[in-house]
This record gives sequence, C-alpha cells and structure tokens, in this order.
Amino acid sequence: MSGYSVEDVQRMLGVSRSVVAGMVKAGFVMPTRGKRRELRFSFQDLVTLKAARELAFSNMSSERIAASLKTLRQQLPAQLPLGGLRISAAGSRSRERLVVRQGGAQWQPDSGQFLLDFEVTPSAGSVSFIVSARNELAPLQSAQSLFDYGCELEESDVQGAATAYRNAIELDRAHTNAYVNLGRLQHAQRQFAAAERTYRSALQYCEPNALLLFNLGVLLDDQNRAKDAALAYRQALKLAPDMADAHYNLALLYQREGLAREALKHLNTYRRLQG
Repeated sequence: MSGYSVEDVQRMLGVSRSVVAGMVKAGFVMPTRGKRRELRFSFQDLVTLKAARELAFSNMSSERIAASLKTLRQQLPAQLPLGGLRISAAGSRSRERLVVRQGGAQWQPDSGQFLLDFEVTPSAGSVSFIVSARNELAPLQSAQSLFDYGCELEESDVQGAATAYRNAIELDRAHTNAYVNLGRLQHAQRQFAAAERTYRSALQYCEPNALLLFNLGVLLDDQNRAKDAALAYRQALKLAPDMADAHYNLALLYQREGLAREALKHLNTYRRLQG
C-alpha cells in the first residue's frame, strides 16, 4: 500500500496521534484514505507536517504558517530524491526566506519568516528527519522557556514534552524541574531504566531536592526495590520532614517488609501532617 500510516508519521516525526490529528484538522495536509478508510500520508505530507511541527516553536501567526506550508508543499517533489533534501532559512531575520536544496539545485518558496533547518534523507526504505544543530528557535533559547514549553505539551504530545525537557537540561544541567518532569514522563511510560538515569543525573548536577528524591523512591518502589526505595524516601524526608506522601509511602513499604514499628511511626506522622 502506498503512502505512510498515522503510526509511520508518529514514529518518524516523534509526535503523538493527537498531534497528527490536530495538524490534519488544521488543514496543513489532506491525507488520502486507504482501503479500510485509514489515513495515508504522502512524502509531501511528511515534510509539510515536519515543517509545521518546527514552526510551532516560532512567533509566526497561524495564517502565515498555513500560507507558507501551502507554498512549500506545492513545490516539493512527489518522492524523496535519492540525495535527500535540505530545508533551511536564508537572508536577514527581518526578510528571511525558506530555501529548499536538492542536490546542486535550490529554490526559494515565498514563505515569509521561517526558523527552520532540517534535512530529509532516505533511511532503510523510509524517511529520516535530521535537525541541524544551528537551528534557531528564537522564543525557546533559554532552559526555562524550553521547560515551560514542555509543560504546555504534556497533555497533547508526551514525546515532544520529553524532548523539550531534554533540551532544557542540555542548556542547564542544574535545571531540577526539567529532570523531575522528564523522569516522571519516562516512569509513566514504564521506561524505568531511562527514568532512573534521569533522576541519578539530577542528583549529580542539581542541588538536593526532596521531590526529586521522592519521585526516585516511587520509581524504585514500583520495581520492588524496597531497600533502594526506602533510602530515597528517607533522604527526601531529611530535606523535607513534613512531606506527608513520603511518610505514607515509607509506612506502606515498611509494612510490606514486616517492619511494623517503623511503619506505624511513619503512618502516625502522616496522619498528624494530614490533620
């Protein structure tokens, strides 16, 4: 069957199904229907969706984005050339124009202000997108702005949120909240090893943080690593003695381990803190 499925688009662009559906609904692309009425996307659709995804980071209005993407799509080849494509911006920031390069040829759709720089290359019968390291995302140049953007994405695009948190950490190794949120997302997706690496890195680079240690305790507890989990909870309580949830979780853990006296101690503290 020709074209790409929704699952293919999700995998290649690293976005959720709801994000793909939203961009289709917004009219950025008009995929065809397969034999079972499932959506099928063309190569032009893929590149257009990738450009739309990148432009979500810019300050362009939705009208300008839509017009720019329409022009881009009309000028793309039907299939990915063997030599790939490169899509980038050229000119001054006030009069920046999109440039599409294919081999030795290049052309310039009249597309307004773009902040894009990515390549489209063949990859094992599929398509790969490579974002240039010099890509400028003007509104998202600080670790805090990337963290805030990740928070906004969490409900609609978990993978995009995780990427934003990773980028925030790359800019600021001591951004505790980015580690906390990234680890929580990885834990929720049952990526236990990745979540633990995230939390351990945070403990190395950041100031001591009770929430970080508590989340690590929950992660270890979920893996039945009682001794390690109890240590993380106790470390969290050293920093925040009034953290009621840490007392409660520690009480349950001790109860499972047959340590009734310790369990009762933390359960009583939890009840006192809860009023």
